[in-house]
Amino acid sequence: MKTNFLFFILIVLGLVSCNQMERKQETADTKPSEEASFNFGTWITSNKDKSSEDYAAEFKRYKAGGIDELLINTATDVKELERLVAIAAKEDLKVHAWMWAVNRPGDTIAQKHPEWYMVSRDGKSCYDTQPYVNYYQWLCPTREASRNHILSLVERMAKVDGIESVHLDYIRFPDIFLPIGLLPKYNLTQDTEMAEYDFCYCEACISAFEKIHHKNPLESNNTAIDMEWKNFRLNAIRNLVNDAYEIVHKHNKKLTAAVFPYPEMADHMVRQRWDKWNIDAVYPMIYHGFYNEEIDWIGYATKQGVTDLESKNVLLNTGVFVPPFTSAEELKEAIHYAKDNGAKGVTFFDGPQLTDAYLQTIKEIKGSFN
Repeated sequence: MKTNFLFFILIVLGLVSCNQMERKQETADTKPSEEASFNFGTWITSNKDKSSEDYAAEFKRYKAGGIDELLINTATDVKELERLVAIAAKEDLKVHAWMWAVNRPGDTIAQKHPEWYMVSRDGKSCYDTQPYVNYYQWLCPTREASRNHILSLVERMAKVDGIESVHLDYIRFPDIFLPIGLLPKYNLTQDTEMAEYDFCYCEACISAFEKIHHKNPLESNNTAIDMEWKNFRLNAIRNLVNDAYEIVHKHNKKLTAAVFPYPEMADHMVRQRWDKWNIDAVYPMIYHGFYNEEIDWIGYATKQGVTDLESKNVLLNTGVFVPPFTSAEELKEAIHYAKDNGAKGVTFFDGPQLTDAYLQTIKEIKGSFN
């Protein structure tokens, strides 16, 4: 009896050992494919006056330089997107439909509805008083009509054949705090949450908040430390994203977004907590020059985002801003910081900034990764 039991234990141990060896071999076998999945992309803005032949040459150049995907802003023009998707497909380039979501400057439908726009704490509407720059015309993500308009645009883009994702940009509130490197441009010091940059205090937001919390944020002694009011706005963006996710997936596409560098920073600066969203991939804009940071900060911010997404099945592609780089060697350094800290790709802003030297570097790095 004891002999049979010992024999059974030896068999079990043998099976466990074999299974562990198989897992190790499986890990070793899958590692190269994981390396190969590291992608390079670039954001570009379409020009309807540019010929298809010129775009074909541009896309061919990107592909030859190691670029895998294009995030194209056509200002939600479906026909223009379809034209560029067809050209990109010939070069085996994936296309994401990049759209400005909550910030909608020049939106002819929205402009017929002044009540749709965000209102600042000092009572000024983005409809006719834009904070910072004249293209900041933000729609309220709480008001049913304005959020439905945004979601209708999401669905319009999701219906386009051949795209990988609908890529949301400006999916947040206006900057309550600007990146520190941009403050001199506006001759600003932002030590507190200034009323003219604090949104949204429209009737729809205040009414919805009062129904939940039985208080009016305009009567708060210090809105900066009113966590319910802050969370209300974080949730307004989250709910909009989650609804967009359902719409996009209904059309068998993915939802992606350009976001601020990492969740805690995004929360603080623009009421955006992207680690709590239903989304397939995020492209944090880790633009080190905007924050007076050195290149290694790209690795730090990437790691922060990757860590916050550990429990979610969400990919992170590090976005970098090309102009601050002074050489191809610096660009190479940035790519390695992103990859070494868990990014699944690097995306460049923007395509026209990618010189021949930069594309050659990207191509060489891509070859070394594969």
